[in-house]
Amino acid sequence: MNIPTGHQTIMPYLILKDADAFLQFMQQVFGATVSHKSMQPDGKTIRHAEVQVGNSTIMFSNATKEYGPQPAGIFIYVPDADATFKKALAHGATSIMEPADQPYGRSGGVQDTNDNSFWITSVQ
Repeated sequence: MNIPTGHQTIMPYLILKDADAFLQFMQQVFGATVSHKSMQPDGKTIRHAEVQVGNSTIMFSNATKEYGPQPAGIFIYVPDADATFKKALAHGATSIMEPADQPYGRSGGVQDTNDNSFWITSVQ
């Protein structure tokens, strides 16, 4: 089986009410890099984009009449859950759960402006 470089066997594909806002959030909070971005003919609307965080890729696009928004729950490992949680709040997310020690690490949850839930976790 051939898989393109930077892709995984299973990859999330998010359909968002505001793909531009998601892209900015991912870059500002998680240091995401854009590996692909194509626009609709209007030149303003994201048709398809891919961002990489660590060794993972998330695909996404703007919602359309045919494909409405499909928010997701995303579990993401970071070096410092508390610092990343605060950064997410500073960039428009709302708190779902303050960071706390869990059996699997330190974890907190936020919801972005596209209604995606991010479970931000660091392993001690």
